[in-house]
Amino acid sequence: MTIKHEIAHVAHVELLTPEPEKSLWFFTRVMGLTENGSEGDSVYLRTWDDYEHHTLKLTAHGTSGIRRTGLRASSQEALDRRVKAIEDAGLGVGWRDGDPGLGPTYVFRDPDGHELEIYWESEWYQAPPELAPSLKNQAQAYPALGVCVRRLDHVNFLAADVEPSTDFLRDVLGGHPTEQIRLDDGAIAGRWVTFTNKSYDLVYTRDWTRSHGRLHHIAFATDTREDILRAADIFLDKGVFIETGPHKHAIQQTFFLYVYEPGGNRVELCNPCARLILAPDWKTITWTEAERAKGQAWGLKTIESFHTHGTPPVDS
Repeated sequence: MTIKHEIAHVAHVELLTPEPEKSLWFFTRVMGLTENGSEGDSVYLRTWDDYEHHTLKLTAHGTSGIRRTGLRASSQEALDRRVKAIEDAGLGVGWRDGDPGLGPTYVFRDPDGHELEIYWESEWYQAPPELAPSLKNQAQAYPALGVCVRRLDHVNFLAADVEPSTDFLRDVLGGHPTEQIRLDDGAIAGRWVTFTNKSYDLVYTRDWTRSHGRLHHIAFATDTREDILRAADIFLDKGVFIETGPHKHAIQQTFFLYVYEPGGNRVELCNPCARLILAPDWKTITWTEAERAKGQAWGLKTIESFHTHGTPPVDS
């Protein structure tokens, strides 16, 4: 049986940083996220169009990287079904009390070792008077600060072997691979997976260090391409390191800009140009090694660090 829409969306991430004050400055003053509480070494941040308590849990840590990625189930029944499937696959960790705003949460791992969680119960955000929007179909007023990213768009994991984890997303969680890269030796070097009608929600690309559980980047969506061009100027003025872009990907046709936040994690600004996967029988698009060697959509060559930089860092 094909699993469809048991996962509602990728909801939030917990990002680790060895530079908590500088990273907090980046995400609030430069990216335009809003603080919504703190707990221990963590600060909860939200994008202005998120309906939930938080989009990003920023946690002080000895090194960079991603600790956990949150998925919201589409119902209590879907949560129960997916938890059973995860346990049957032998990758469950167990139930936890959810973070602020979240109900019971089930923690598990993918075959590469990344930690994820799935939940159903969620407290919808109620903005305080100073953040109340004029439009009632918007959770929070537009912050008009920095880049003003609208929402979390996707997470790109690094994996020693791409296929086991993306097969797990497909067979256990109901993800659908929309595009992939197949090398000349037959190995899958990257695979883009969606749970929704978006073109992708989670991505796995090969970790050339053969390490496990690392992060390539997290990505936030903007309303327009022009927002990304303006962001490049903001990053320039604020001294944020720009790795590559602005430009357009060939895969998924996403307009992009990549930077490093002060803790060392790669962050993408992306605009998917309203591209949706509406075909129920969409067939996975496969790109060859030769096709990828041509670079991005308009000819920009993929820079070396895009293949070598991940978090947490590993010894070369």
